[in-house]
Amino acid sequence: MPALSSTMKEGKLSEWLTSEGSPISSGDSIATIESDKADMDLEAFADGTLLKILVEEGETAKVGEPIAVILEEGEEEVELMKLIEGGGGTEPVVETQEPASSSSPPPVSASTEPQTPHTKVYMPALSSTMTSGKVVSWEVDESGTVGSGEPLLTVESDKADMEVEHLGDDGFLARICVEEGASCDVGEVVAVIVENEEDVAKWDGWMPGASVSAPSPSPASPAASKPAAAAKAPSASSPAPSGGRVIASPLAKKVAKDKNIDLSQVTGTGPEGRITVSDVEGFTAGSPPKKKSDTPPVSSWKPANGVVAATPMARALAKKSKIDLSTISGTGQFGRVTEADVKSALGESPKKKKVLPGVPAVELPSGFVKYSGMQSAVSTNMEATLTVPIFRVSSTIEMNSFNKLYASVKPNGVTLTVLISKAVSIAIQKHPIMNSRHDSNGGIYYNSDINIANAVALDGGLITPVMKNTNEKSLEELGEEWRDLVSKAREGKLKPDEFNSGTFAITNLGMFGVTAFDAILPPNTGTILALGATTEVIRPCEECVGGMRKVKEMTVTVTCDHRPIYGSDAAIFLKTLKEVMENPEKWGVK
Repeated sequence: MPALSSTMKEGKLSEWLTSEGSPISSGDSIATIESDKADMDLEAFADGTLLKILVEEGETAKVGEPIAVILEEGEEEVELMKLIEGGGGTEPVVETQEPASSSSPPPVSASTEPQTPHTKVYMPALSSTMTSGKVVSWEVDESGTVGSGEPLLTVESDKADMEVEHLGDDGFLARICVEEGASCDVGEVVAVIVENEEDVAKWDGWMPGASVSAPSPSPASPAASKPAAAAKAPSASSPAPSGGRVIASPLAKKVAKDKNIDLSQVTGTGPEGRITVSDVEGFTAGSPPKKKSDTPPVSSWKPANGVVAATPMARALAKKSKIDLSTISGTGQFGRVTEADVKSALGESPKKKKVLPGVPAVELPSGFVKYSGMQSAVSTNMEATLTVPIFRVSSTIEMNSFNKLYASVKPNGVTLTVLISKAVSIAIQKHPIMNSRHDSNGGIYYNSDINIANAVALDGGLITPVMKNTNEKSLEELGEEWRDLVSKAREGKLKPDEFNSGTFAITNLGMFGVTAFDAILPPNTGTILALGATTEVIRPCEECVGGMRKVKEMTVTVTCDHRPIYGSDAAIFLKTLKEVMENPEKWGVK
């Protein structure tokens, strides 16, 4: 039983999508699981046969308990049945495979796996909401050595970019199955690592049966438009400067050392001039280094026979207009037929927008743009809140004294976000129900720590860095922690625990002049506080000359889950928060 969310402790088997004795393939949906968040399909991570169903439809099982047995190719059914009947628990997951006794290895293809000792590397789940990941970069070249604990690749998840380390034994990266810029589902094979260097060549051209989406083409990265099964095209590069740092793959360094070749004299054809083993093997001593060509490299990729390369919009328009794409000459990248090419073939001239004299033309975006990983996660989380019964309560807080405190601590690196988070944590200590959440077991889950999550807008997304134990730290400590979190968020380097461990959320649109707004409650949270802008207003004052005075006020609104938190709880909390922020001298903190 998989953990489909960070809070899931057990799951209910809603439906089996296949039956005992049926063959299954890696990536096939085999069951539907009801978690504490939603119903999700469970995919098979290996080819084989569904030998035995251990948890029937409608039954529940704790996370980690076996729900079925899959007979993989090469395994003995009798041994597995003994294990099941004997109650021996879960069978071990065999990552490495020993070579089969054969006089000659079978030909390598997408369906024939070389019988060598190896370990498959799968796309990891880097957050509780991640369902697919994009390979940003490979830190090791094919045929390069891979050490245990060393960074292997960088993955873009639905939250941030993270390095993935190799946790197995040392080996050689025999096959990269998902190229840089391409995406695949969590659990699919992204690479193969072999134990013996001589087995590297046996995996050349092998691809798993799982589907991998090719990267979107862009002018800055033409190689990203190749199919996932295509080999990396070498790009011309200049030789490494003499006496400078030489960038080379581990295997290239090993071969160069064996052949007594000075790597500074070798021209690297790998990414960013990286020297590969083929560069070393093709190097002739005394030959002048190859000069970098002024002509940009041309991609060697060509579509398969009978396949016309065209954009989705072009295919849709051609189908609608009943025109054969093979008769159209493509002008897009790598010769792809674009929508404009189809329109030109239909005799349509590009529409020119009317522009007023003296007004520059503005090109507006048009058409469908697929969500990024982070945008998809935000969309999913927002949809999940539709099932939560919420209510909202607003209050107005006088900010004069609070602003004076902010002016005094600002030189110490304390931001307004930090100061408000501190005030909120003080109020939460008096009303811990506001730091709680609904639990699917039918009760209230009280969080012992006050971890304040503040929403930060990113280019094309949103993330909530978390200041942990806000009530226990000084303003200076929180200021330093927040600067570090924001820096990581901008660079996409936040760890999952740094953005999904919040117990109370804050969102602020006041800096944009928004006076008041309602926030959507994030999943797995009981309360979110929305902050508006500070505005100057005139209020009655019996002690002031003229009976009036000018004050600065801010409107705040809490959105709460009505299951654990009631309207009176929120009202009393806002009353306390108002007292705390209007009287900061009583905080007793520095």
